[in-house]
Amino acid sequence: MERKTRQRQAILDVIVDAQRPLLAQEVLLMASVTVPRLSLATVYRNIKGLYEEGLLKVVHLPGQNPRYEPANSTHHHHFQCRQCERVFDLESCLGNMEQLAPSGFLVEDHEVILYGRCGACAG
Repeated sequence: MERKTRQRQAILDVIVDAQRPLLAQEVLLMASVTVPRLSLATVYRNIKGLYEEGLLKVVHLPGQNPRYEPANSTHHHHFQCRQCERVFDLESCLGNMEQLAPSGFLVEDHEVILYGRCGACAG
């Protein structure tokens, strides 16, 4: 188990409070408000530890760097703004995807990503 440092707590707080998946660079920018001399290497090291402890999960979007969100979040999907490139959580799921799979196939998991412009960019 990682020792609890001010940097680690600031990184975890930023990810939990964001209410959306964050890139490591976004975590650095936001956590630097609390821990001014934070480095990107420290962010990555702490993210790795938090992930290994089961506190974070990774969000993979095609062709993008990984983003991070709390591991205890419920099943959901994502929306990526094509203008600002931020990613947002979608609170609902289309449900059972079994009917979309070819006959005889077993669906084990699914991820839906919507693309467009977020409210700030569309306005």
